[in-house]
Amino acid sequence: MKTRLLLFILLLGVTGAAFASQQKPAPAPKKAAAQPPAEKPKVTEIREDGLKSLLGASAAQSRPLLVNFWATWCTPCREEFPDLVRVRERFPEAALDFVTVSLDDVSDIETTVPTFLAEMRAGRMPAYLLNAEDEGVAAALVDATWQGELPATFLFDRAGALAFRHTGRIKPAELAAAVEKTLAAN
Repeated sequence: MKTRLLLFILLLGVTGAAFASQQKPAPAPKKAAAQPPAEKPKVTEIREDGLKSLLGASAAQSRPLLVNFWATWCTPCREEFPDLVRVRERFPEAALDFVTVSLDDVSDIETTVPTFLAEMRAGRMPAYLLNAEDEGVAAALVDATWQGELPATFLFDRAGALAFRHTGRIKPAELAAAVEKTLAAN
């Protein structure tokens, strides 16, 4: 009896192993199609005089200018950036100039800043990095009441006058409404 039982167990083990080797492994779960990495945007260094020219360009081009000041080390700036990208996508480039100005260290101009912008898919926004001797002077060029808090968003109308300002994380609907109002004004 013991021999039969032993043969049965051996036979069961051999056929079980043969059966297992014939089984196909379960297919690996399909991964979601990853989006190709966005190309790193070019970030241009800008000084106080360049910032002054940029702000004055709005009046010459006869279209509103939206400027957002931010930094990669600023958590609220990083959190609001997807909202800014959505606002940019909402308005045609021919109707609204929209630029970002980073206050990161100038050494980050080819690394941290463009990498972050690529992650945010912010390619439709010209990007600058402010290299200012005195950030207070640069802030005063934008708005005399701005103390340099980040993030900061400023909308200038067609004539170059300040139409909207907001420090801290923007509310996308509020910003979009301000842009629409500015675009509708003659």
